Amino acid sequence: MRAQVIAFLVVTILGSFAPQATVSADELVKFNSAVYVVGKLQQRLARERGEMPAGAPPTAIEGYLSKPDGSGPFPAVVYLHGCDGLSESERKGIAELMTSWGYVSLAVNSFATRGIKDACTQVMPALILARQSDALGALSYLSNLPFVDPQRIAITGASHGGIVALELASTHSVDLFAIPDGQKFKAAVAYYPLCSVATQTLSIPTLILIGELDDWTPSKNCEQWMASRAGKGAPVKLVIYPGAYHAFAAPALREGMRYFGHWIKYDADAAQRSVLEMHNFLATELAR
Repeated sequence: MRAQVIAFLVVTILGSFAPQATVSADELVKFNSAVYVVGKLQQRLARERGEMPAGAPPTAIEGYLSKPDGSGPFPAVVYLHGCDGLSESERKGIAELMTSWGYVSLAVNSFATRGIKDACTQVMPALILARQSDALGALSYLSNLPFVDPQRIAITGASHGGIVALELASTHSVDLFAIPDGQKFKAAVAYYPLCSVATQTLSIPTLILIGELDDWTPSKNCEQWMASRAGKGAPVKLVIYPGAYHAFAAPALREGMRYFGHWIKYDADAAQRSVLEMHNFLATELAR
């Protein structure tokens, strides 16, 4: 039975999943990204012109909402896709996985309304910032749903989305976005991120899952970052899977392939163990 449960969790995490009868709705929803906070210089110049300072306008974002059966309130998880966008199998797999654990799931599609095909050739700071605003918009959207517990919402992401998750978990000296008081993510899970984008001190408990042989977002980068932070800030657990490559949790990549110059390949053992790590982490951090 344990092997069957593990196999179910693996196939539902990121790829090649054929949905069965489920309480998940996978409903297309739209919400606004969070508004950027205007800097002090821009505020002063606006006042000198006799204008009211205003933040950059929000962007309309699409997402896919799923919930467990019942009225809640449930904890929730925001999911951020990788650099190649959000596939149907990916979003449905995440929805099935999270709702089976008792969480509301919101898979954010940051590329659809922006007309972006992929962002795999380089890390674009402006897009990373924009995707943070998307995630915070998703947080605000979920916080106002009657069946969601606004104090128990986690952020998860894979690859490019994992980088964004680490940015959101980081501490910042200034507020970048206009967020209502009390609205914040409670925990973060990042699959194969570039750890060095994060500040040394994180503000929320974080789980990082990465392959030893990842040549896109190297595990050594995460090890060096962990050493430099020296235990400061919120607790962080880094798990490195021996012999695993980038995208080790994607069953569609069983044969492995060269993608934008990097080797990506599914690893059943790493995928199984990573899903259990995430399950246990979220169960602890999103407990009442």
